[in-house]
This record gives sequence, C-alpha cells and structure tokens, in this order.
Amino acid sequence: MERGNQTRVGNFLLLGFTEESELQLLLFGLFLSMYLVTFTGNLLIILAISSDPHLHTPMYFFLSNLSFADICFTSTTIPKMLVNLQTQSKVITCAGCLSQIYFFIMFGCLDNLLLTVMAYDRFVAICHPLHYMVIMKPRLCGLLVLGSWCISVMGSLLETLIVLRLSFCTSMEISHFFCDLPEVLKLACSDTLVNNTTMYFMTIVLGVFPLSGILFSYARIFSSILRISSAGGKYKAFSTCGSHLSVVSLFYGTGLGVYFSSAVTSSSRTTLVASVMYTMVTPMLNPFIYSLRNRDMKGALGTLLIRAVAVRDDAVTGLS
Repeated sequence: MERGNQTRVGNFLLLGFTEESELQLLLFGLFLSMYLVTFTGNLLIILAISSDPHLHTPMYFFLSNLSFADICFTSTTIPKMLVNLQTQSKVITCAGCLSQIYFFIMFGCLDNLLLTVMAYDRFVAICHPLHYMVIMKPRLCGLLVLGSWCISVMGSLLETLIVLRLSFCTSMEISHFFCDLPEVLKLACSDTLVNNTTMYFMTIVLGVFPLSGILFSYARIFSSILRISSAGGKYKAFSTCGSHLSVVSLFYGTGLGVYFSSAVTSSSRTTLVASVMYTMVTPMLNPFIYSLRNRDMKGALGTLLIRAVAVRDDAVTGLS
C-alpha cells in the first residue's frame, strides 16, 4: 500500500459521525449506554436460560445462542468506536479493519441463520405439535446451531480473504464508524469485480435464502393458525411466535434500511443513522422483546435476580 493522506502505511481513517468535541462526548455517553444495555440484557437472557431447567428446550436453546451472537455482533464494532470518540482518534490499522470486516460479517450471518432455525422450530411447534419432541431432538438442535456457525465462519472467511488481493493507493478515509466491506471496496484502486461478485453471491446465499425460509415457515404457520376454530386457540398459537416475528421484522427492516439508504441517497449521515439502527438498536431491543412478551422468561429472570441478591447479601454478611 502507498501512503494515505493522513495515515501511516496500512492504516485507515474512520470518519465517524462528527468532529465537534462536544457532540462527540454526547455520542460517547449515548453509545456507551446502549452498548451496556445490549451486553447486560443479552447476558441476562443467557444466564436465565442456563439456570432454569424449565427453559432447557429447543426454542430457548436457540435464543441463548442468538443472544450470544448479538453480544459478539455489537462488540465487533462498538468498543472501537467508543475508543475513537473518547480519544478523538480516527485511525484503525489494516489488521484491525480486516478483523472488523470478518467478525461483523460472521456474526451478522450467524444472527440471520439462527433466526431461520428459530422460524423452523416455530413451524414444527405449530404445524406438527404432536411430533415436536420427536423432530426437535437435542442432536438435531445441536447440528442446526453447529451448521449455522460453520456456514457463517466459512462465508465470512471467503469475503475477508479476497480483500487481501486489493491495493489501496488513494485516500484511506472510510465514511463510516466501522470498517464496512462495501465502504472499504470503494477505496480500492485495483479491480474489485471478484470482490463485488462474491459479496453479492454471499448476500443471496446467506441473506435471501434464509429470509425465504423464514417467509415459507410463517406462511405455513399462518395457514395452520387460520384453520384453528377457537379465538383462544388462535391467540395461543400466535403468541408462541410473536416475539420471534417481531425480532425478524426488526432485523430485516433495519438491514434493508441500511441497504436502501446507501443505494438511494449519497448522504453518509443517513447511512450512518441506518447503520446505528442495525448494529446497535436491534441487538439492544431483542432481550426486551423476548422477556417482556414471555412469562417463562420473566419468571426465570426474576429468579436469577433473587439469587444474585441472595449471593450478594451472603457475601456482605461474611465480610462483616
């Protein structure tokens, strides 16, 4: 690589949101709060599920993996952005940029595939309730999660490795708060046809196909619900997939918002706002959606907090 305008060899500049120090301080407080809520909320979901034997079912097994993926997804980009805001530095090394690209794609794909697996779980639970425990055995659940991880790792690795073939000989400024692959490709002065083709192909395989699976599952689910005669039965059936449907709508709605905002307008500010919704707001809201709409989840969280308070009181008593 040749020397960039304001960076050492191999470094990129993340332009971020603003250069005003007062506004940077405000954004730091806002994003730090959102990150802590996201991390704590999803961690509580994982701990509550692992500590309550009644929640050791396929649906909650997939939910705990989704919460872990959300923690990792936000941790890929937000801590670096917070450091940059605090130190008023915009530099990220080439290795750091590639790491962000790899893990961002990997955990984004993992979120996508886990939501598809959870849609299949709801499909079996509602459309084939008598065979649910026979179909959704622990072995199958483990294989579905393992397959999601393997596909995400390999797909992300492919997209990241071919970035190494590119040369960057112009300004190294990225109009984003993290190393987003499409923004990085815009800086390349070598041919990016292979990269763009691979990126669009992987988007179809890891984005469009899973979404099609989700839509197919819910088409069958709604068809089954409409055949239920009683209103109470319809409500009970729909309530079992309401939380998942809300998360799917939020995930794909914000994801499509990022795509259309970058395609329709050239304003980097609009794209940044849409990216914040996708990378921060969605993972932050997921724990609230699953806990507030789920009686079992609220009970498990309450029990977990009671145990935590009891342990703290015992520790205080022991010290005194």
